[in-house]
Amino acid sequence: MRAVVQRVTEASVRIDGETVGAIQNGLCVLLGVSTDDTEADADYITDKLLGLRIFDDENGVPNRSVLDISGAILLISQFTLLGDARKGRRPSYIFAARPEQAIPLYERCIARLSAAVPVETGRFGADMKVSIENDGPFTILLDSKKGF
Repeated sequence: MRAVVQRVTEASVRIDGETVGAIQNGLCVLLGVSTDDTEADADYITDKLLGLRIFDDENGVPNRSVLDISGAILLISQFTLLGDARKGRRPSYIFAARPEQAIPLYERCIARLSAAVPVETGRFGADMKVSIENDGPFTILLDSKKGF
């Protein structure tokens, strides 16, 4: 499972002109599910997201988590994070999980995160427009297989 995590002052996602999810201070997370991901990968990513210390403390040092700041998470599925562009010019998505595998893992992430912080989402498989005000900018890459 891969995630692009951005510390944001605000973020929202629209589908067909309608805002379906929006947050203020917190994390905007683009999440890709791989063909070899399991519930353990979802648990690893959600634990990392909740504990990731990238928000400033009183001294301006990024030492606080989304839990510590009472922040929110905007979680958006994005299969293109599993694109392999090492060969040629067109990425291959053979490592991106099919919906029947990806949706339950995506929903597991939503449930685990929602138990701790407010969570907004996009809609799996939809053509979404994401607006992000990146705070910093501050962007982190996570991979449950610890590839980076």
